[in-house]
Amino acid sequence: MQFTPTQKRVATWALIALLSVLVLRALGPVLTPFVVGSVLAYALTPLVDRLEARGRLPRAVAAVVVELLFVLALVSLFFMVVPILAKEIPLMRDQLPALFDWLDATVRPWLAQFGIHVALDVASLKAQILRYLEVNYEEALLHLLSSLKVGGSLAFTLLFNAVLIPVALFYLLLDWDRFVVRVLELVPPRARPGVDSFSHEADQVLGQYLRGQLLVMLIMAVFYSVGLALFGLDLALPIGIFTGLAMFVPYLGFGIGLVLALLAGLLQFASAKALVMVAVVYGAGQLVEGFYFTPRLVGERIGLHPLAVIFALLAFAQVFGFVGVLVALPASAVLLVAIRRVRSGYLASRLYQG
Repeated sequence: MQFTPTQKRVATWALIALLSVLVLRALGPVLTPFVVGSVLAYALTPLVDRLEARGRLPRAVAAVVVELLFVLALVSLFFMVVPILAKEIPLMRDQLPALFDWLDATVRPWLAQFGIHVALDVASLKAQILRYLEVNYEEALLHLLSSLKVGGSLAFTLLFNAVLIPVALFYLLLDWDRFVVRVLELVPPRARPGVDSFSHEADQVLGQYLRGQLLVMLIMAVFYSVGLALFGLDLALPIGIFTGLAMFVPYLGFGIGLVLALLAGLLQFASAKALVMVAVVYGAGQLVEGFYFTPRLVGERIGLHPLAVIFALLAFAQVFGFVGVLVALPASAVLLVAIRRVRSGYLASRLYQG
């Protein structure tokens, strides 16, 4: 059986892709800071270019400014999440007994109406949970330090990535355009038009996705903060901002924010008001985000079905870990561009027409 030149090229690229995936999986822990740095450099390079061109700053200074602003944004997000934990733990300790009493008096009779009889040992649950929450913070800190000593490799990996990612990001921002040119120089001249066309289309898709997703995240952060504040939630601002900004991981970020809001509402209100608040704010948020903001700001150029999004997240997480979750959608968008081109070539081929 003889293969056509097109089939040989497809088989060659498929083999290269397979070998690349195997290498990436084998070297995952080593490549993690470089992969994260590359994704961040791709997103932040336009800002560096603008500062260099309009601000008349040296490339190195522009890269440092952009990286510092990005780190400042991450630190600000961290200090927005810390108050959630700092306030919710004392609230749990003070209000859990009343919350359990309310659940026992409300939920159990409601379930009994449907023939579901649940026997809860409320006193035992309250005593057990309060025992965990009343542990001395110094003991908890010592336990944490002991765990870090036991899992020294994990602590070393986190420290290694925390140091190397900013270093890799700086050099990538500094020489991104040069790296791109050197990679394109490896492409044979005969294949250069096709590669340029593909990279241009993929760049448009990724650019539209990143810019649109950032706008959606900021808008939804304001939406959730205002919505929760209207219901009188004390932690409305940090939970709302966290929910909006965590949407860069589809479904997972929204789910974590929903659980935090529900927990904070139950602890503060100890009534059905918490359920109503979460249902109204997060239900409305999903509607306006899914049917208005995302289609208008992100657009449909990526064209990933919701099931394809879930599959991409699970598949990339399985192969590459947490880094896979971060790059799942951008990588899937590029892969979709390639699939569209292969499909178009197949539909235009003699094999399909014959």
